[in-house]
Amino acid sequence: MAEYDLAIIGGGINGVGLARDAVGRGLRVLLVEMSDLASGTSSASSKMIHGGLRYLEHGAFRLVREALTEREVLLRIAPHLVQPLRLLMPAVSHGRSPLVLRCGLLLYDLLGARRLLPRSRVVDLTHHPSAGLLKRSLRLGFEYSDCWVDDSRLVILNALDAAERGAVIRTRSRLVRAERDDVWTLILNNRGRREQTSARILVNAAGPWIGTVAETVIRMPLKTPVRLIKGSHIVLKRPLASGMGYLLQARDGRVVFVLPFAEEFTLIGTTDQAFVGDLAAPAPTSDEILYLCETVNDYFRDRIMPDEVVWSFAGVRALYDDRAGKPEDVTRDYVIALDAAPSSAPLLTIYGGKITTYRRLAEAVMTRIAPFVATRRSWTAGTALPGGDFAPDNLSEKVAQTMARWPFLSERHARRLVYAYGSRVERILGGARRIDDLGVRFTSDLTAAEVRYLVAHEWAETAEDVLWRRSKLGLTATEAEIAVLARFLADLRAERATRH
Repeated sequence: MAEYDLAIIGGGINGVGLARDAVGRGLRVLLVEMSDLASGTSSASSKMIHGGLRYLEHGAFRLVREALTEREVLLRIAPHLVQPLRLLMPAVSHGRSPLVLRCGLLLYDLLGARRLLPRSRVVDLTHHPSAGLLKRSLRLGFEYSDCWVDDSRLVILNALDAAERGAVIRTRSRLVRAERDDVWTLILNNRGRREQTSARILVNAAGPWIGTVAETVIRMPLKTPVRLIKGSHIVLKRPLASGMGYLLQARDGRVVFVLPFAEEFTLIGTTDQAFVGDLAAPAPTSDEILYLCETVNDYFRDRIMPDEVVWSFAGVRALYDDRAGKPEDVTRDYVIALDAAPSSAPLLTIYGGKITTYRRLAEAVMTRIAPFVATRRSWTAGTALPGGDFAPDNLSEKVAQTMARWPFLSERHARRLVYAYGSRVERILGGARRIDDLGVRFTSDLTAAEVRYLVAHEWAETAEDVLWRRSKLGLTATEAEIAVLARFLADLRAERATRH
């Protein structure tokens, strides 16, 4: 008998979402991630929970409807991470006609089955709050609603919920070989130690590495090739998108987001380029950075220059090769390939997918494996992620309650903690009566109490894990502060090793 019912390769949003769903239906689940959770594409998104307005042009109505339905589901089950965002799309002469834009947004509203978000509307930009930011030549625009998310924390909380329900989450562990028989025999390199286990079903959810895993670990090359598409983003240290986001039509027909980010920063992206290179280190090119700057400069009065970029990142999407010509035209829909040869353990490979639809993807996988394992009914749509057990419109109240209980917190500190941990802030703050009770401060308002929690419960091990994937405090941390944090984490690892 196999030790696990389901073994999942990959700790991105697709992998952890599936682990959470499967373990909640009674399956024995193992997830193996060679690095940190969300260390690849799942922390390099545009941070949007959205339907994909431009996908309407490609007739992807099912994908848009599913994504818009999920937008409301995620807003309900993770109200601390997923927050409403109003976006403005100015009409321009080089873009789609105002009539096309209005019709597209009306269809977007119709497909969205909105309950929590306001509908789209036409706006006069000469009397709009953005009038002082945008060029005077821009007179007509359209407002609509979508949501923003901390993508890497969404991954972490799905993994956390999965683990608390019994899934085994192995970070910094590599599956080095998978032998197929009536069950899968799995050979792991767990931090330098060789281990062997087994599973009834194997899922390749390794994102851009699915081809490499198929060839070198499973030794069954993909029957349909993967299309690797890189999307790049830049971050500026100024609130260009103050209070709302923008969707800008680029001169090549693509669209670019300009979004408020991490209090005083602005996030701009994304590009679409075919990717060839080292998957471990995708990075924006100088041409991509210039492209994003020039697109923004077509709309805003204050020009931005490449030398203003304080952070840039790129993610590689592993899309199903549908033979589309341009990278931006390749389907963003997920595809689940099932190999269930007679007398052989099943293998599933996941192509593509959007962070918005990860939960529905997991449900689709569970439907595909239902003939091979007994499972319970779907459940994730109505169950809050850790810390999200409150109504979406109570987020500000949660911040106020946190400040009332721990009055030594600044509003900014309380807001950051609630947005990251929701109702679980108590697990960090506990019985603290003054800020010093939380221990040393490393950078900004990051304290030893929070770092200890991240190490004990959220698989954080390095300064990068803490500053970039559990938070975005790396944007303001100095090299000296990072060094102090790294030493503290090393001491924590030594302390934990001694106890075990």
